[in-house]
Amino acid sequence: MSAQPEQAIAADAATNPIADQLQATLSNQRKAVNADGPPTAELRVDRLQRAIALLVDNETRITSALSDDFGHRSVDQSRLADVAASVEALKFARKNLHRWMRPSKRKSQFPLGLLGAKAEVQYQPLGVVGVVSPWNFPVNLTFGPLAGIFAAGNRVMIKPSEYTPATSELMTELIASAYDPQEAAVFPGGPEVGQEFTRLAFDHLLFTGGTSIAYHVLRAAAENLVPCTLELGGKSPVVVSDQADLKEVARKVMNGKMLNAGQICLAPDYVLLPEGKLDEFVACLEEAVAEMYPTLGDNPDYTAVINRRHHRRLQATIDAARAAGDRVVEINPAQETFDSDSRPLKMPPTLILEPAEGSPALTDEIFGPVLPVKTVPSIDVAIDYINANPRPLALYYFGPAGAERDHLLNRTTSGGVTINDVIMHVSMEDLPFGGVGPSGMGSYHGQDGFRTFSHARAVFTQSKIDVGKLLRPPYGGKIRGLLKKQISA
Repeated sequence: MSAQPEQAIAADAATNPIADQLQATLSNQRKAVNADGPPTAELRVDRLQRAIALLVDNETRITSALSDDFGHRSVDQSRLADVAASVEALKFARKNLHRWMRPSKRKSQFPLGLLGAKAEVQYQPLGVVGVVSPWNFPVNLTFGPLAGIFAAGNRVMIKPSEYTPATSELMTELIASAYDPQEAAVFPGGPEVGQEFTRLAFDHLLFTGGTSIAYHVLRAAAENLVPCTLELGGKSPVVVSDQADLKEVARKVMNGKMLNAGQICLAPDYVLLPEGKLDEFVACLEEAVAEMYPTLGDNPDYTAVINRRHHRRLQATIDAARAAGDRVVEINPAQETFDSDSRPLKMPPTLILEPAEGSPALTDEIFGPVLPVKTVPSIDVAIDYINANPRPLALYYFGPAGAERDHLLNRTTSGGVTINDVIMHVSMEDLPFGGVGPSGMGSYHGQDGFRTFSHARAVFTQSKIDVGKLLRPPYGGKIRGLLKKQISA
């Protein structure tokens, strides 16, 4: 056998400091899980309360860090979508966790239940949960999941986004100030940290981010058979009934599209509009934007695009539409000039009307203030179009209750649905939030989050009467008679 080269020996002997630190924290948290056992309801409430206190006491620091990371981010939007939304989720878990923790009673098979046998499901903590959170709502998508994770009695390790370094560093500091590293620990850093993080043998991994990255995350998790909840994205359609009030549709769609400058996994991604209504709808969209954002560049309510790479990607989508001959409408109420070479990188909302098939506006998730609008002759054509594409994270319908709405809901599949508005279903804490297929795997929020981050353990208590003797050899007439009754149509 030939001698191993010195370089290879040195590489084998070298350690990976990032991997070592991550593994040490995971090992320490798992030792604490085994040593301490399931936390009491009181300790779970305390962990939730500490998270609430961090958000409440540091609201100004949080909104400032978010604005630094984006170049400009609406303070009120940050308070609404990152701080208040997280506090609401944590409070909801705090209020309900005693009820969620109770065993779920189930029926015992006849006749065992009549003889005193009992069946139930007990909800155990999984252990250590890993959370990979994204840049678009970095606080909410870090602290929001803690509601279910802590309510279920788990420890947690968090990898925040490198695209929001100020916010990630602040969250690292805050969580370290309120939690022992055996309870919760944050690991900021770039892709090299994320790569090692997703290789860890967690008891569950929650990843929120792009579908392209999710493939790598799932492959890494598979090496340790780590169960995953994936919150991804996709192209969430808006279907407009010919009976809908177009002014109301425009106000709500543009409110959702311009929140966080459209950098939302749930943002309305394209509109399917009845034929003959395009010009009227465009006028309504322009009016809605002018009402909400009379100016854009200096408007404190309008958030910037996160960085130049994303700005270039969005501009490339618009340029491709123009090159294909699509009608492009830039909504710029004050006719401002936008500088793409300096921060903040603000972009006016832009409509792409009747985009050609194969256009990036129709194939790629937009994740910005660009809105394709496509007309369709009927609800069935809209349904066929939606079903011909990957299943979206959300579906939005504007119109009255009735056969058309029910037909759309029955014939399409999406992660969630909001009727006569956009995005709002995610704010309902008692509804599960998650995608389906390419838009995600699994769900959380509220009790569904508690159960996602719990192990549902079946527990059966046998009757004091020895009914099992019927099932033990030697078999006789009684068991044959029982089986004859069971094996029947």
